[in-house]
Amino acid sequence: MTEIAGLLLDALLEKEGGFVDHPDDRGGATHFGITIAVARAAGWAGTMRELPREFAVAIYRRRYWSGPGFDAVSVMAPKVAAELFDTGVNMGPGTATGFLQRSLNALNRQQRDWPDIVVDRGIGAATLAALRRLLAVRGGEGEAVLVKALDALQGARYIELAESRAANESFLFGWLANRTA
Repeated sequence: MTEIAGLLLDALLEKEGGFVDHPDDRGGATHFGITIAVARAAGWAGTMRELPREFAVAIYRRRYWSGPGFDAVSVMAPKVAAELFDTGVNMGPGTATGFLQRSLNALNRQQRDWPDIVVDRGIGAATLAALRRLLAVRGGEGEAVLVKALDALQGARYIELAESRAANESFLFGWLANRTA
C-alpha cells in the first residue's frame, strides 16, 4: 500500500475499533469494521472476535483501496481518494464511486469543461480523465469542492438510511459525526 493508504488505514482502524456486535447492525458482528460476510468472502473461517488485524488490513487493501481504483485517484487527488476510501468502507466502493461520478458530472459546467461520464460505479479511464480535467480547470480548489460534494452526498445517504429503517437511527449520529466533514 502507498503511504497515504497506510495512513488512511491506521486512522480507519482506530475509528472502527475492535469487535462489535450491535443488535441494530444488519451486518452482524464486525471486527476492525469488517463484517462477517466480507470476512467469510475473503476466506476467514474463525470467529469475528479472533479476526487478526493483518487479515483485516489485507481485506481493506484489496477490497476498498486498490480493487475499486482509489489508489489511482490518490495519485491525482489524495483528499478525494481519502473520502472515497472512507465512504467505500461504510457504504460500499460502488456507492462511493457513484458519488464521485455524479459529482464530476454536476461540476462540469454543462459539459463545457469535460463531457459527462456514465455513472457505472466503477473507476475507469473516463472517470480518471474527468477528475484530471477538474483539477486542471479548478486547481486545488477543485479538489476541495469535490470533497465537499462527496461529503454532501454521503450525509444525504445517511439521512435516507435512517429514514428508511428506524434501527439505523442508532448509527446516524456517529455516521454524521465521524464520517462526514
